[in-house]
Amino acid sequence: MIVQRRAVTAVLAAAVLLVTSGCSSGDGEEPGAGGTSAANSKGPGASSDESAPEDAAPAKGSVKVVRTVAEGLKSPWGLAPLPEGGLLVSSRDEGTITLVDEKTGKKTELGEVPGVSPGGEGGLLGLAISPDYASDHMIYAYFTSESDNRIVRMLYAPEKPSGEQLGAPDTVVRGIPKGMNHNGGRLAFGPDRMLYATTGERYEGPLAQDKKSLGGKILRMTPDGEPAPGNPFGDSLVYSYGHRNVQGVAWDDKQRLWASEFGQNTWDELNQIKPGGNYGWPDVEGKEGKSGFVDPVAQWGVAEASPSGIALAEGSVWMAGLRGQRLWRIPLKGTELSADPQAFLTDEYGRLRTVVSAGGDRLWLTTSETDGRGSPGKGDDKILELEVQ
Repeated sequence: MIVQRRAVTAVLAAAVLLVTSGCSSGDGEEPGAGGTSAANSKGPGASSDESAPEDAAPAKGSVKVVRTVAEGLKSPWGLAPLPEGGLLVSSRDEGTITLVDEKTGKKTELGEVPGVSPGGEGGLLGLAISPDYASDHMIYAYFTSESDNRIVRMLYAPEKPSGEQLGAPDTVVRGIPKGMNHNGGRLAFGPDRMLYATTGERYEGPLAQDKKSLGGKILRMTPDGEPAPGNPFGDSLVYSYGHRNVQGVAWDDKQRLWASEFGQNTWDELNQIKPGGNYGWPDVEGKEGKSGFVDPVAQWGVAEASPSGIALAEGSVWMAGLRGQRLWRIPLKGTELSADPQAFLTDEYGRLRTVVSAGGDRLWLTTSETDGRGSPGKGDDKILELEVQ
């Protein structure tokens, strides 16, 4: 595996539930039977102050769709709020980034990202905003090229005409294994100001256990693409491994990292990520209690979840389901469930892809009906604003 990195100057500079077996391949679209659901040197997740008691999220919560923010989006995947206002949205299949005014719904295309090669579950995927955005105006993107998955950064120049506001991409990481499915693709800067990226194992399970491969991992790096200080395997981007296809990451108020993961025939997962942790794939799927592997905090039958994005709000993880076509609330007390997960919006808006905190009790949520696996209706795809409790 070859990883290449380039720096640029500062100026340019996310209750166990029982089921019968199904299949959650990639975005969870292969038919199958489902069932009923039951900060420090090593980065967020390395340790936390467990001596202080933590309040449990209430057993029951609620969700209200406040409004539809925008409509008519094509295969939206990544969603990143800008500090000055506005939402950046990536189109997986068109390879473009669009600015959405969250107040009016107006859409302005910033430009097309060069080198994107859409196909299957690949294309232009996750977006992240530089932690130094105020000074460098950099946007990070994860995409599938002809040969690999890679991470790039681009200068955002809003003063330029629509369609010409993205600078030339600077490659931060290349050489992430690609496939028709299982490309991972979520990007996020953590509380430690390091960049985290989720990768899939492109249907080659052993890649997830190979710490020399970037496939089937959560990666942690500096904004320049170098292994982050304190990473568990020395001069390596690998932060955790044994993942099948993670598409959601978020941090709680104790700076602990959480991730959602697609299962195959039995269990989808919500994991609390520990540096150097082995999350089992392909040797383990779901909770098996096997030595050497980290069990998920919660699991779902594959027909009920096929999870993509996650966000933290009001003491719970909120997890978007693709095949499950619902939004899951997972109430927490520390690193454990405080009550059984709840499902909301079931079959109301179709496939749900990305959920992002909008601050306080608000979330942004995107639908995913135009990605070739849904049944697009009037206005699809949409960004919704939610109020949660």
